[in-house]
Amino acid sequence: MSAANIALIVLLVIAIAIVVGAIKIIPQARAGIVERLGKYHRTLGPGLNLIIPGIDRLRPLVDLREKVVSFPPQPVITEDNLVVNIDTVIYFQVTNAKSATYEIENYIQGIEQLVVTTLRNSVGGLDLEKALTSRDHINAILRGVLDEATSKWGVRVNRVEIKAIEPPPSVQESMEKQMRADRDKRAAILTAEGEKQSQILKAEGARASDILRAEGEAQAAVIRAEGEATAIAKVFKAIHDGNADDKVLAYKYLEQLSVIANGTSSKVWVIPAELSGTVSTIARAFKESGKG
Repeated sequence: MSAANIALIVLLVIAIAIVVGAIKIIPQARAGIVERLGKYHRTLGPGLNLIIPGIDRLRPLVDLREKVVSFPPQPVITEDNLVVNIDTVIYFQVTNAKSATYEIENYIQGIEQLVVTTLRNSVGGLDLEKALTSRDHINAILRGVLDEATSKWGVRVNRVEIKAIEPPPSVQESMEKQMRADRDKRAAILTAEGEKQSQILKAEGARASDILRAEGEAQAAVIRAEGEATAIAKVFKAIHDGNADDKVLAYKYLEQLSVIANGTSSKVWVIPAELSGTVSTIARAFKESGKG
């Protein structure tokens, strides 16, 4: 192989290497920072890009997707001198690859330190009870401080969440005892109210039952009285229509006396004012029947 052919092959290899080195393919949701002779030149977007090998240098790609970072629990002293451990989660996204590359060395570490200092400042002015019930307020403070500080880093904080606020073990034990006492108290109150309502319902039921029973007995007495009145009216009508004599009247009177005497509801006997006349009539009727 001649020297000319060897030189041609070398040139071809160099050309291929230059072309391959000049082609850069950036994936979706990534950004590439190009430095030309050590100075920032431009930011490459997703797709096919060309650079000058040997002059341009592509830095490690920057991820533009939203990230979720959970920081270790941070000890914070509350206003009432209790140490609580606060566990936080940060949702953030790089919006400017250039600022995230050149404005801060490690933006994740910077965010973590901001979270720690902001928690100590915000929770340090609250007592334990307020700290446990003011998560939304603490989240709002954290997000405001982080948005202001990270905007120059090309990072946007989308959300800040406090996963847990853990008081000291002794305080947790006291809180659990108080919660158990509150639950027992509520259970006792509910049981007493249930028993009270049950007694009220039973009393109302018994009262309604007594009223219905009394009304039934009253209606039955009215119906019996009406029946007896109807029967008496029919008897008197039959006697009047048949023009009964003294014997028949005396006999019927004696029958009614036995019915009145056997009646369970008859407590008082009413003796007609004409008792002497009636007795004489009965006696006369028996004498005449004896003569006959």
